[in-house]
Amino acid sequence: MFRRNLTPRLLEALADTPAVLVNGARQTGKSTLVQDAEVVGKQRQYLTFDDPGLLAAAKADPNGFVAGLPLPVTLDEVQHAPEIFPVLKAAIDRKRQPGQFLLTGSANVLLLPKISESLAGRMEILTLWPFSQGEMAGRRDGLIDGLFSPQFRPTAARAATPQRDELLQKALVGGYPSAVERSSATRREAWFRSYVATILQRDVRDLANVADLTALPRLLSVIATRAGSLLNFADISRTVSLPQTTLKRYFALLEATYLVQLLRPWARNLGKRVIQTPKVYLNDTGLLAYLLGLTVDRLKAETNLVGPLFENFVVMELFKQAAWSETQPEIFYWRTASGQEVDIVLEDRAGRVVGIEVKASATLGRNDVRGLDALSKAVGKNWVRGVVLYTGTSVIPFAENLHGIPLSGLWEN
Repeated sequence: MFRRNLTPRLLEALADTPAVLVNGARQTGKSTLVQDAEVVGKQRQYLTFDDPGLLAAAKADPNGFVAGLPLPVTLDEVQHAPEIFPVLKAAIDRKRQPGQFLLTGSANVLLLPKISESLAGRMEILTLWPFSQGEMAGRRDGLIDGLFSPQFRPTAARAATPQRDELLQKALVGGYPSAVERSSATRREAWFRSYVATILQRDVRDLANVADLTALPRLLSVIATRAGSLLNFADISRTVSLPQTTLKRYFALLEATYLVQLLRPWARNLGKRVIQTPKVYLNDTGLLAYLLGLTVDRLKAETNLVGPLFENFVVMELFKQAAWSETQPEIFYWRTASGQEVDIVLEDRAGRVVGIEVKASATLGRNDVRGLDALSKAVGKNWVRGVVLYTGTSVIPFAENLHGIPLSGLWEN
């Protein structure tokens, strides 16, 4: 079993916070993580609301249920029992002790106001994504922290640097633990088929009353075709034949269950970041590949599909790394009215900025860093550096703080 890089942050949170919630999509390994011996210790009891009897007891008498819990305790899939959150709040206020409640959820509580408000200031929220490439290689992916470090020096490619076909295969497999374990593309496809059907019919139905459950798989598939593009509700509404009001509600459910991830635009004016149009990605490129029917052979024949796949791959690898990095940056994209753009912008709490471009080609030229040059001028003194991740094997210096590095530098640097 791969050790999760989020484990140290989880242990730190349990040491000083009354309640810790590990959020993430279904089947990303949350239950496995919270039952790991390193996390559980000797006394913590594990209970899951996937157990119908336990769930019924919590819903029937939330006060009695919480009062009878042996502390410390782990409560798995708490989104099924939102009734207990106000009771947990009262229990924590009576006795503030670190690590009393370790919770997991497959719905983003930040998008569920009644739950998030209940434990404001009492609960730390961590997000567990599917496996990162570093986790599967047995190392702590540290590119984000490296990029913000004054000592960052991109290393020359090693003999083991993955070639383009191997990088494509990594993206097609993705990081869902159960999919990674499958021995063939056919078996992974069968797993994803079952996964999509289960999560869209069960988890979404638990969160909201959806009149047409068949609309959700269609919507997810359409979003997959637009991965890396600006979110255009009018266009999607026409494609799936749903009113925009219904479409936005359904999209919010896909976002709440972590199936889709938005990337907001970066701007100097903080207010503009909220009102401008975000870009949309899927949470895992294995899921993206399943929905689009992608294979290595098809990608070689339809090369226009490679760029969005790699961009989605890099964006989600960075979201994974951000969850355990020391820097804890926010992640954006940058685009101007004149057409200048950078795929990914990382900004730390001090306002320092790193720009990242993703190129599917195995060679780079000066034109490939024009967006990063423009961003550096827009950022000014807060600019740290720019990198272009590409499918070649060499480190290419364009300037002191501007390099092209192999895409595998995401987890090897």
